[in-house]
Amino acid sequence: MHALPTVTKETTRFRQGEALGYKILKRIVDIIGALFGIIMLVPMTIGIYIANLIVGDNGPIFYSQNRIGKDGKIFKMYKFRSMVMGADEKLEKYLEENEEARKEYKINKKLKDDPRVTKIGKFIRKTSIDEFPQFVNVLKGDMSLVGPRPYLPREIDDMGKAYPYITAVKPGVTGLWQVSGRNDVTFEERLDLDIQYYKQKGIKSDMKLLGKTVKKVAFKEGAR
Repeated sequence: MHALPTVTKETTRFRQGEALGYKILKRIVDIIGALFGIIMLVPMTIGIYIANLIVGDNGPIFYSQNRIGKDGKIFKMYKFRSMVMGADEKLEKYLEENEEARKEYKINKKLKDDPRVTKIGKFIRKTSIDEFPQFVNVLKGDMSLVGPRPYLPREIDDMGKAYPYITAVKPGVTGLWQVSGRNDVTFEERLDLDIQYYKQKGIKSDMKLLGKTVKKVAFKEGAR
């Protein structure tokens, strides 16, 4: 029988220092990445504004929604609007009238062929352009470049055992679930992937996920 390793004060300090170092480095990467993303956001906003005018969509370009952040705090997450106005109300009515869609939404918490998505919305979703305003959330400190999916408050009860893991860190613009199929994984699978992210988080893991995300976006994989 081998004796269990002794956890000394020096070991504890090293682990705390390592965790602090990761947090500082992660924040630096977040700020640099967010600034780069916001620079790209300006021409995208102009392009989407013009495209919406062409198709006769006079609604707002941006959309904000309450999401669950670190420590369970609620924050406003920003996106380019990809759905019709009053989308939440229309979803309730659509699910009431469509049994198959209701079953799909119960399992995935989203619809693959969502009738609320606009013409321009289909394009910006396919190219993941709709996510770019989240770089503002990253700069503000609400989100990180990499982390768990930012869940909706109404999904808290469904998160179960995953909740403490997910809320222990900032939600991310990208993460394990985004590079593992995104719209092709169930809600339960997304929870498992977010728990997995928490358990293996580190700067090397984050950089690897960022690299995979760039590849996914470039080849339009997983997004709809």
